Amino acid sequence: VQLQASGGGLVEAGGSLRLSCTVSRNIITIGVMAWYHQAPGKERELVATITAVGNTQYVDSVKGRFTISKDNAKNTVYLQMNSLKPEDTGVYYCNRVGPRKYDWGQGTLVTVSS
Repeated sequence: VQLQASGGGLVEAGGSLRLSCTVSRNIITIGVMAWYHQAPGKERELVATITAVGNTQYVDSVKGRFTISKDNAKNTVYLQMNSLKPEDTGVYYCNRVGPRKYDWGQGTLVTVSS
């Protein structure tokens, strides 16, 4: 399975970005998908999840600002990021939740300037 994340870029604090993750497999069969964030010099951390039926969860630091969604027909998972903060800077990846991760791919870089 290949994961292609895109949509990152440079944005000022308070701005918005919409990330996309295209999956080379029917995402309904995968189960829970997630977006992960790796800040510079830090470990990768999960920020938002979405189940096969569309239930979502978020870490506290992004609640009310980020929205995860998906389009099953396009096998794509999205992350709408609003009210961005400098601490949101880093590389964002999508992947399944659980121990058997797919190859992470390149991710997409988000840089939030203060």
